[in-house]
Amino acid sequence: MSHYAFTLAGARLVALGSGALHWPDRRLLCVSDLHLGKSERTARRGGGTLPPYETIDTLARLDRDLALTQATTVVCLGDSFDDTEAAHALDDKTRAWIARLQAGRRWVWIEGNHDPGPVDMGGSHLNALPAPPLTFRHIARTGASGEVSGHYHPKARISAGGRTVTRRAFLLDSDRLILPAYGTYTGGLHSSDAALTGLMRPEALAILTGETPRPIPMPR
Repeated sequence: MSHYAFTLAGARLVALGSGALHWPDRRLLCVSDLHLGKSERTARRGGGTLPPYETIDTLARLDRDLALTQATTVVCLGDSFDDTEAAHALDDKTRAWIARLQAGRRWVWIEGNHDPGPVDMGGSHLNALPAPPLTFRHIARTGASGEVSGHYHPKARISAGGRTVTRRAFLLDSDRLILPAYGTYTGGLHSSDAALTGLMRPEALAILTGETPRPIPMPR
């Protein structure tokens, strides 16, 4: 399993190359910003037609991460659905897949700005999840510590072999961790954006996702 291990607020955590966060001591897997149903929402709103495979691809990667980690608790860190209508539009096969992933596990849907209310999809629905020494929520709060959040879809650029590479990235400092978007077709916000530099300490790391997760000083 490709991963990068680190500690936040005394909790031993693992950033997976897929963009998921593993907390082995709690047998917990956390993913953020799945945006299931994005292609349906884009078409419904008159945007360009996207290949309708993003939900399948996202769930397949989540399935693999659950098999690898054997997590018994799953925290979906908000914006799990592209909007509430997209959640209701999921077909029976997709709903059955989600139900299979949930079976035998504690499953927590954290409310996001795209999906602010409960959906009929099993599991529990919370605004935030305290799990001392950590707190899981969708959007980072200034002044918080031991915080795990998502929302911003962070990504970072590096120069390698004479070319520039951009990857989704975890952002980590002594107070917080911001997860990359896990869903397909989700895009991202560069770590140099003021919204992120204003949240993260100067010594923050960007942990690049991919086959071999790589920590670098957070590009600003």
